[in-house]
Amino acid sequence: MSENPNGYVTASLKDGIAIISFYHPAQNSLPANLLKQLCTEIENAGNNPDTRVIVLKSEGDRTFCAGASFAELVQIKDKEAGAEFFSGFARVINACRKSPKIIIARIQGKAVGGGVGLAAAADYCLATEAAAIKLSELAIGIGPFVISPAVIRKIGLPAFSQLTIRAIDFQTAAWAKEKGLYNDVYPDISTLDTEVEALTQKLASYHPEALRGLKQILWEGTENWDELLTERAAISGELVLSDFTQQTLKNFLDGKRAI
Repeated sequence: MSENPNGYVTASLKDGIAIISFYHPAQNSLPANLLKQLCTEIENAGNNPDTRVIVLKSEGDRTFCAGASFAELVQIKDKEAGAEFFSGFARVINACRKSPKIIIARIQGKAVGGGVGLAAAADYCLATEAAAIKLSELAIGIGPFVISPAVIRKIGLPAFSQLTIRAIDFQTAAWAKEKGLYNDVYPDISTLDTEVEALTQKLASYHPEALRGLKQILWEGTENWDELLTERAAISGELVLSDFTQQTLKNFLDGKRAI
């Protein structure tokens, strides 16, 4: 695993299984450039006729995804730039939604904020017991507006409300499975990888048109999400400019506050 300070996204295809992986040294957070690359690779894999199923994963063994890049958020100076940044998450979620291929998320560690959104945008999630989740946006001064449609669709409004209001508290992987975000939870990464491989091999052997039809059924009723998530990105893009949010982010980056 490279210590590339800008992070990276990789993609590979073997035996019908496309694996898309991302990495960033700041706990697999997602700055705008990685969000753009992630969206592109999801779209490319979905449009490739040789792809039967997609695996979405991250590198490392501690954090699946820490969500938005705080270092990038403090650099936003106007609402247009803010809306554009959060639109990156909207585009990734919509790429997952519109992909004609089933997407399996491999969640090896903690998922925070946008990381929970990524998990919710997948069609099926396999995780480890270490994969606790948290929506910390309210504590920062913004809300999980862009990812909320995907998260609510998976776990329902009551569980989403708990995650959002208890913004500084992690919920366990077992809780996430009980609420429907995770489909299966395993004791360690080795077991997780074995199960991901077994499941994706089975899926890759199924009739492609049956999988495509299932994908359409899974996402029925979300046809307005292109517009909806763009609107939500604009809300977050304006809130991130507030003095409260900017100071909170700076305090976190300076080590003066935990979130």
